[in-house]
Amino acid sequence: MADSDPYIDRLLDNRYEIKELIGKGAMGRVYMAKHTLLEGQVAIKFLSNTLLTQKMKDRFFQEARTCAQLGQKTIHIVRVTDFGIDVNQDVPFYVMEYLQGDSLAEVLQLQPLALPRFLGIARQICLGLKYAHEGIEVDGKICPIIHRDVKPSNILVMPDETMGDLVKVLDFGISQLQSEDHEGTKTFMGTLAYASPEQMEGKEIDPRSDLYSFGIMMFQMLTGKLPLSPESHSFGGWYKAHHFQTATRVDLVAPQIKAPKILDSLLMACLEKEPSKRPSNAAEVLEELEKLDERFRQGRQLGHRIKDVLAKKPVGRAVRGTEPGETSDQPVNYEKLCYLQSWPKDKPVARITFPQVIPTSQAQLASLWAMLSKAEIDEIRTHRLYNRVYRNFLCTMSPHPIVLWLTAIYNQRCHQDSGPRWLYAFLDLKTTQSIELLQILGTQAEYRLLMFALEEPQRCAYVLSPKVNDLLSKQLRQWVMTARNQPSVGSASMSKDLLRSEFHKLKPKIQQRMAVHQDPGATDLTFGSIRMPTSNHPTEQG
Repeated sequence: MADSDPYIDRLLDNRYEIKELIGKGAMGRVYMAKHTLLEGQVAIKFLSNTLLTQKMKDRFFQEARTCAQLGQKTIHIVRVTDFGIDVNQDVPFYVMEYLQGDSLAEVLQLQPLALPRFLGIARQICLGLKYAHEGIEVDGKICPIIHRDVKPSNILVMPDETMGDLVKVLDFGISQLQSEDHEGTKTFMGTLAYASPEQMEGKEIDPRSDLYSFGIMMFQMLTGKLPLSPESHSFGGWYKAHHFQTATRVDLVAPQIKAPKILDSLLMACLEKEPSKRPSNAAEVLEELEKLDERFRQGRQLGHRIKDVLAKKPVGRAVRGTEPGETSDQPVNYEKLCYLQSWPKDKPVARITFPQVIPTSQAQLASLWAMLSKAEIDEIRTHRLYNRVYRNFLCTMSPHPIVLWLTAIYNQRCHQDSGPRWLYAFLDLKTTQSIELLQILGTQAEYRLLMFALEEPQRCAYVLSPKVNDLLSKQLRQWVMTARNQPSVGSASMSKDLLRSEFHKLKPKIQQRMAVHQDPGATDLTFGSIRMPTSNHPTEQG
């Protein structure tokens, strides 16, 4: 909310207009901002107010300097473009490119990677690590950078027209400059499931520590599992696993993958307990990956299409959570699955709206699909802080049991002149599909609104998740039960005409209420009211 965050809507350094919070962690908070002079979007990271010691300020500056130099060498590391101090808060910040995509952890929640796609992503990660290990210039001296926290949630995967996937390594917050006079850290820093044995001991580390973490991550990318199974997810449990447990081979965990022997050998080499037995540097690993990538390049396009299969088949639980060392058995991200949906071939590519049940093995998802212009969807997504969502259901049991499902989106940036975008669909309570939809809505108290662009209908362009209040959820369930014993005494078209008439009476009042709510922080307002029939007409009940 704007009134609870001191940064939202501020003009930072006379040129960065801060729009919204897009991420936060132990080190700080990241905001999306608009460069008022260049008109582009950027991301700005502020050091956490709880870490404003000189040591942490120095580390924060080191992270910014590292990414600034490395980002000029390779596209596979997030690029930093500016650094400064917020004079109002006395907090350091740095500015970086604004990236939109999924973390590798989110990608792996859906399923492991097909071998061609694995090779494309792994090669790009390795390129990023190679440039980091080659180092940056500090005081006239080249110092290798050791990331120390290589894991799926620190890898961003973005769709790219030419590469299929564009991959960037993120978060150098605990990275280390390797220098001749460096001594061990004495304390552990990193993520338990991916840390090398020497890293867990607090010893002096070199780039081969990152290769161990990379080996664990590559195994997970292929199989959806980790190569080690600790007795517990404690420091002691992972310490024993990393030091004494033999890593599982890919063919024993997922024989259907049929990984080439050279790849299996490469993974096992990266997972050696002794650094001296691992590849000497990322360049060696990259060379092997590029050989394999060349062999499978023709099949990568098929790998990119694997996600399309998920849109047609139920998806079960992820094998591991975002951080396998800390959580497990996390539910699938349904919003991500919605983005994988394609416009049905039996529907016209036109400005229509229709209801749909999206099946998964965990739950049935109620959804409303709508086709709009690409320009309007872009406006709704870009200025999403200004979205107002109205949702309601009008019902009449006579002459035929019908529900009118109403959704309206009002965005003051793109709908101020035209008024809200109205999306609606009729649910016939004498059909199995409509009954199923209402039961899901009444139970889950939410639905997904999937927007498709007229110009690019192949993939869902944007998703909203409107909530349904408790009173209305209860009423939806009641309508389902009432309709079972309610005979139809007339045509469905007559009931639809009645509901349209009632809707047009309500419409001006609803539009007025949506237009006066101008608080950008109020992104999820419910203006709807329950409608129930009296005689043949729906009337307001609250």
